[in-house]
Amino acid sequence: MSITAKKIEIKGLVQGVGFRPFVYRLAVEHGLKGTVENNNRGVFIHVEGEPGQVEKFISSLPERIPQAASISTLHDFPAETEQFSDFSIKKSESLSDEITEVSPDIGVCKACLEDMKTQPHRINYPFINCTNCGPRFTIIKDLPYDRHQTTMAVFEMCDTCRKEYTDILDRRFHAQPIACNHCGPWYTLHENGKTDENLENILTRTAQLLESGKILAIKGLGGYHLACNPFAEKTVSELRLRKNREGKPFALMMKDLETAQEYLHISPEEEKLLTGWRKPIVLLKVKKPFAPSISIGLNTVGVMLPYMPFHYLLFERLKLPAVVLTSGNLSDEPIVIDNRTALEKLGGISEGVITYNRDIHNRTDDSVAFIANGKERVIRRSRSYAPSPVHLTFDAEGIFAAGAELVNCFCIGKGRQAIMSQHIGDLKNLETLEFYKESIRRHERLFRFQPTLAAMDMHPDYLSTNYVRQLDIPTVAIQHHHAHIASCMAENGVDTKVIGVSFDGTGYGTDGNIWGGEFMVCDFLDFERKAHFEYIPQPGGDAVTKHPWRMMTAYLVHYFGENVVAEYPELFKDTDPKELEIVLFMIKNKINAPLTSSAGRLFDAVSSLLGICRDTTYHAEAPMRLEAAATPDTEGSYPFEFTGDIISMKPAFEAMIDELTKGKRPGNIAARFHQAIVSVILETVTRISHETGIREVVLSGGTFQNRIILEQTEQRLVSEGFHVYSHSHIPSNDGGIALGQLAIAAKRREKRKM
Repeated sequence: MSITAKKIEIKGLVQGVGFRPFVYRLAVEHGLKGTVENNNRGVFIHVEGEPGQVEKFISSLPERIPQAASISTLHDFPAETEQFSDFSIKKSESLSDEITEVSPDIGVCKACLEDMKTQPHRINYPFINCTNCGPRFTIIKDLPYDRHQTTMAVFEMCDTCRKEYTDILDRRFHAQPIACNHCGPWYTLHENGKTDENLENILTRTAQLLESGKILAIKGLGGYHLACNPFAEKTVSELRLRKNREGKPFALMMKDLETAQEYLHISPEEEKLLTGWRKPIVLLKVKKPFAPSISIGLNTVGVMLPYMPFHYLLFERLKLPAVVLTSGNLSDEPIVIDNRTALEKLGGISEGVITYNRDIHNRTDDSVAFIANGKERVIRRSRSYAPSPVHLTFDAEGIFAAGAELVNCFCIGKGRQAIMSQHIGDLKNLETLEFYKESIRRHERLFRFQPTLAAMDMHPDYLSTNYVRQLDIPTVAIQHHHAHIASCMAENGVDTKVIGVSFDGTGYGTDGNIWGGEFMVCDFLDFERKAHFEYIPQPGGDAVTKHPWRMMTAYLVHYFGENVVAEYPELFKDTDPKELEIVLFMIKNKINAPLTSSAGRLFDAVSSLLGICRDTTYHAEAPMRLEAAATPDTEGSYPFEFTGDIISMKPAFEAMIDELTKGKRPGNIAARFHQAIVSVILETVTRISHETGIREVVLSGGTFQNRIILEQTEQRLVSEGFHVYSHSHIPSNDGGIALGQLAIAAKRREKRKM
């Protein structure tokens, strides 16, 4: 029998996902001999055996990989036979500054849930895991991903766990967080100055407290949560008060899929997202009501299923079908991760704090996503998504991209990979800025990253921009909306001239004005602004985001003059006359009233005009409530007009005011306004396409988190023969902008070298 040998090099998400044991079992199945090793550059395999079996082995690798693994490149080469006597796994090594992918955290698998009820040493063990599931990014300190490089290092394995850990055929072979009731971490309940480490007592007491309307702080996978009964309005309102979270929706954890289906409308695509290994929060339409304060003024709620063993154990004892599970922090601060801080800060918010004694090294909030046109759309990219990279078609080594001010994520370049950080948050306070800097340092260490070029937003006052200015390396300023389009291009592997539609709330323009309703022709190198919404004064600057009625006033005065207040007094009936006088003064005298072309501010104005949201309690509340108010299947749209490359919505406002005065329902008006925006996009893109011949259209910016706008825009553009690209695993909001900054900087650097 002839023997052949091959070397196989695999790169991708292959660390911490049981890849080497998988390779071992596959090699044995095909009767092959050789070795598999794992280092910070990837997985390297040497196989020897009958040629047909070697080829079958290679073809089976990408088809049968573990659920959380992914292969970005697989190359095989002829090799010299070395007469191996068996197939074995070699010890991990760290060979260079090149890195392989780091696995995100993986929700507990079904096999472990079964083991939790049958394995004597793991009966009801709340930290059960295997090579296919459990903590990864949240506990890793350095590569390669081995136990001593994680926060599990302090826990000495018992003999039983060590036997499983070293048994190549065991599902827990080299499962770095492996532990059991005899040797692993444990939970502690802190209540009224007393502690309890008995798990059964903790679970029983937790259920009692939640059912009786109490608030608890519970340590999760990437940080603490605050939990309470989602059907008890008094408790939910109290949580809002204590957490200083006035109106922003709370996320829920449902007991299981069947329970979720009872309370929510769930499509097959939403079910797949909800039950997949990432277990994000999924935005779903409500079928049966929860407490009114869960999701004020919206027709959706964010829902996730259990993903930690503790969650499953708790729901076994809990009579409630769901619990509120929101970020364990005070408003605008990073989620709490350490036990001491939890007891100090969250102890004052909650009636009890549930800790465990394994450290969280990398803070990660729950990720948030929704389905539009049958496709996953990530809004907040954190747990179970970060730090999986975006694979690029060009070199980005050494580039640091600082991101934006709101919902910040930063990005680093390693070879042809763009590695996005987990969700950082709004860079508005010292605590979040420190989390930002700490995360940068940890990414530099973990990914062996040394910045040589930094990309930043053009806005002169962003804290992320100020951070970059302090680095002793070359910098490049990137226009905000160009970065949005480039982010979507990079995610979709597009590298050509496109028509970019970038709609959001705010971004610093090259003319010094506030942009946000932009149509561009661009590639990674540069952009040309082809059309935009007309400039409207923004009285009070950023204050309009908290008071949409100000933006409504600015639009109405701009289109109809100051007499509009006297002509339509009912539109201002809930407005303080003195405040209105000040706003009118700012508009007339151009004092603290910067000009904006923002789509977000347009949505704010219409939301206030229709009486849906005149004042806000959180970012983007007015557009979100406007979307929720839109009556489905409403026919019709509103007109608009072009003056050169300027888009005016004056005809739409005339029509909306006319319908309001005739008593038309706000929900129908909201629906027709949405259709008007879709028509604006379609007509403007068509005009630009006729002028340029470009048929590729890229949609990006926070406005495309609006399901109505995104779905209708995609469908209508596709029906007109355009090739449409939108976001999926990278947020369309500012959380994805660092990817665009990095891509633009990389391509500009590449051009300079040519």
